[in-house]
Amino acid sequence: MPSLRLRKALEDQPGIEAFILLATDPMARIDVPFLMGELGGRVVSVEETDGVLTITVERRAAPTG
Repeated sequence: MPSLRLRKALEDQPGIEAFILLATDPMARIDVPFLMGELGGRVVSVEETDGVLTITVERRAAPTG
């Protein structure tokens, strides 16, 4: 579910280049990097505190020119 919400946020907010996702689903550690690879973005960091994952991602830069 976290990766689906992240995908929606990326679609709904095209001007934002970085997102911080908070998730309690341990599969987000696998699903979010897969999603970002699929979309051409990247995971900047993954941290876990008290069972909550904080995942920072950056979207692919828009082509210029």
